[in-house]
Amino acid sequence: MDGMSGPYFIRGSVSLPEAELLWRFSRSSGPGGQHVNTTDSQVELRFDLAGTEALPEVWKQRALERLAGRLVDGVISVRASEHRSQWRNRETAAVRLAALLAEATAPPPKPRRATRIPRGINERRLREKKQRSDTKRGRSGRDW
Repeated sequence: MDGMSGPYFIRGSVSLPEAELLWRFSRSSGPGGQHVNTTDSQVELRFDLAGTEALPEVWKQRALERLAGRLVDGVISVRASEHRSQWRNRETAAVRLAALLAEATAPPPKPRRATRIPRGINERRLREKKQRSDTKRGRSGRDW
């Protein structure tokens, strides 16, 4: 692996701007032997959602609304420490951030159009219900 496998596309041609990504590295907990004590393999990726120019305005507003609980001063942060290598953690964090933004900027689903149940179908349902009721009533042995 010689370069970041980016750009990380959010949706369509919109991608995460490398210049606006803030990386922070720290020691990760978990397995790794003696090497783990000297390597900053945990990755924290921060992205200023409120101040970015990379996203269309509509997407930005949508994301700010939907991710309000995760934002700290308009900045979203993603952490990755599952891998022992910093490189793979960087990849994981960037992919996770892109997926999070893709979900948050997705357009809302189309409203459901109410439709009426055709009369014939309703009548058939009621007729079948009545037959079933009669069948069950016939099983009780109270006429003996």
